[in-house]
Amino acid sequence: MEIIGLIAEYSPFHNGHIYQLQKIKELYPDSLIIVVLNGYFLQRGIPSIISKEEKIKKALEYGVDIVIEHPFIFSSNSADIFASSAIELLNYMHINRLIFGSESNDIDLLTSIAQKQIDQDLNSKIKDYLDSGLNYPTALNKALDININEPNDLLGISYIKAIIKNNYSIKVETIKRTNDYHDTTSNSSIISASNIRQKIKNNQDISKYMPSTKINIIDEDLLFKLLKYKIITEDNLNKYLTVDEGIENRIKKIILKANNIDELVKLIKSKRYTYNRMMRMLMHILIGVTKENKNKIVKNDYIRLLGFSEKGQEYLNQIKKDIEIPIITKLSSINSKIKDYELKSAQIYEIITNENILDFEYNNKPIYKNEKK
Repeated sequence: MEIIGLIAEYSPFHNGHIYQLQKIKELYPDSLIIVVLNGYFLQRGIPSIISKEEKIKKALEYGVDIVIEHPFIFSSNSADIFASSAIELLNYMHINRLIFGSESNDIDLLTSIAQKQIDQDLNSKIKDYLDSGLNYPTALNKALDININEPNDLLGISYIKAIIKNNYSIKVETIKRTNDYHDTTSNSSIISASNIRQKIKNNQDISKYMPSTKINIIDEDLLFKLLKYKIITEDNLNKYLTVDEGIENRIKKIILKANNIDELVKLIKSKRYTYNRMMRMLMHILIGVTKENKNKIVKNDYIRLLGFSEKGQEYLNQIKKDIEIPIITKLSSINSKIKDYELKSAQIYEIITNENILDFEYNNKPIYKNEKK
């Protein structure tokens, strides 16, 4: 049986995700699908528009067998850290195949780039371009003399690097993306999550792009005020993760001029700092992720089980004795810095959505899908 791993954010869960799951079932009818899932904040640093609980329910409803958590401390980070953590968790779960969406759909190309990136000479070239003031994607393309700019391909390269570096026995496969990640105007049945989020902001009907799902309204004004208060009252921003190279002084100065979070990012960002990198930095400040604590957190020290089907439960019973770190069903059952930041991200999310999030985090057991009903 193929044990297939997926890495997802589901903000929101939409027709493209349904297509991916259906395609996997066509290719591998007897497979078991495990998803490692972001919670309340995305890899780009922005809040999710649907709750962790809602994501789990949708994943199970459309064919996922096991959902595990991708903790905030790793999932709100650069592509390489994000990928390394997610692949580590899936390897603990004994997957033998990773499948991800890809714009190029060229696994040989992505693998060759990943292998080149592991080479130290290439890393030296990338560092030189970074030192000249370029951001990472641009520095990578220049060092490789190629043009890979699409987000899924870039993440895919990071997934493959993590597998190669750790010598994991995981095969890699891509599914061609049917839409453009950057397109925010298309009205075809399958569109990107970015497009759907933009349509929600424009008060447009999104019912044809995704199954019925509870959308959480992010109070962006409140989010900015919380961040502004933290920045103004904090003496040392440099202690926070991803706040580097003197940018803390620029943040301190510009926070008094900006009227909202988008304006703040645009005023601060430069060639070196992409929008996504700035958003991650600001969320690390808001949630209080310090460099000192992150340096102590190198690897996942538990697996949090969020949901499973009957088939998933059978698989968990088979492998649980062979998993090297604890599988937990409640955060209260473990003492971990990783857990502490997960709860802090949930607390902030509850404030900016005015939704009862913490009850799920503290009290709920994994969501179970009974397939016999």
